[in-house]
Parts: sequence; C-alpha cells; structure tokens
Amino acid sequence: MDSRTEPKQESARALKERLPQPDSIARGLGWYSIALGLAELVAPRMMARVAGVETGPGTMRFYGLRELACGVGILASRDPRPFLWARVGGDALDLGTLALSSNKWSARDRQRAAAAAVNVVCVTALDVYAANCAESAPRLPSADYSDRTGFSSSPEQMRGAALADFETPRDMRTPDALAPYTRGDQSSTTGQRLRAGSATSAA
Repeated sequence: MDSRTEPKQESARALKERLPQPDSIARGLGWYSIALGLAELVAPRMMARVAGVETGPGTMRFYGLRELACGVGILASRDPRPFLWARVGGDALDLGTLALSSNKWSARDRQRAAAAAVNVVCVTALDVYAANCAESAPRLPSADYSDRTGFSSSPEQMRGAALADFETPRDMRTPDALAPYTRGDQSSTTGQRLRAGSATSAA
C-alpha cells in the first residue's frame, strides 16, 4: 500500500466518524415529525400562515396526523425504512401543496412559501439519505430459538435433582428446644411414656 494513501484514508475515516450516523439522523427525523405534527394539529391556521399557504385547518390537521404517524413509526419500529420513505412521499405532497395553495398575490406570503419549500427540500434530502442508508445496512438474520426449552436436561431427569444434595439452612431448621416435640421418633417415645404414666395412675 502506498504510504501517501494512508493519511487520506485516515482523514476520510475521521471525517466519517465526525459525521452524524444514519440511525441518529433517522431518530432526529422521527422527533422532527412528531414536533411538526403536533404543531399542525394544535395550531393549523398559524402553521398555514407561517408557510404562506391558503388551506383549511382540516387539511393541515391531516398533514399533522401523517407526520405523527411517520415520527412514531420511525422511533418505535425496528425497521424505519417504510416510514422514512413515507416521509419522502409526504415531502412531495407538501411541495405540491406549497406550489398550488400558496398565496401568489402577497409578496410576503410568496417569500414564506419559498422559505418553506427550501426547508422541505432540505428535509427531503435527509429523508432520502437516511432511507438509503437504512436499506444498505446489513441485517442480521433473526435467531431461531424454537428448539430451546431453557432447561439443561429433560424434565424427567431434572425431577428431584435439587433434593439430592439439598441441606436445610441453619436458620430454617427447627430450634433445638423444640426438637423433641417435632421429631417423629422422639415424639412417639414421649407419647408412649405419657400413655404409660396415665395407665399407672389409673391402676
């Protein structure tokens, strides 16, 4: 290997490590979708005014529900690719809405619509990048544990195995003072003595 290529590879590796990872970008897009969806649900007229479009609150709330569904799906799913591509489709819908529903008579609204379109294009680029990286990432095969029971031996072999070398702990044994009353052999002897004493006194 050429020694001149080693610094280039190291600098490229360092740059790659400093750049945000695709999974971090995906999580950020998920939280962004949730925040945007909540804003569109709570204040649809204000969001339409900020974007410079003339649309009803029902349409804006529908867009908010879409954003919430995509955000929750990205954060909660083990495979966020479908929700990332859904965001790409939603971005295309947003661009169409900005193009068709923007207030073209007001210069201020045109500027707002243009700024919103630039914002949507930037977010769309992040959505496409995160979705492509998620598709190219290697997926580990799912392990099959259907033949495992969690036991080292069969139930028949394990039945009674714990009692083979079991010894009652000292603090769980019968106190020595109560041993004559609880042990079978001594209690039977004591019972015989009591019965003999009762027979003698009766005679």
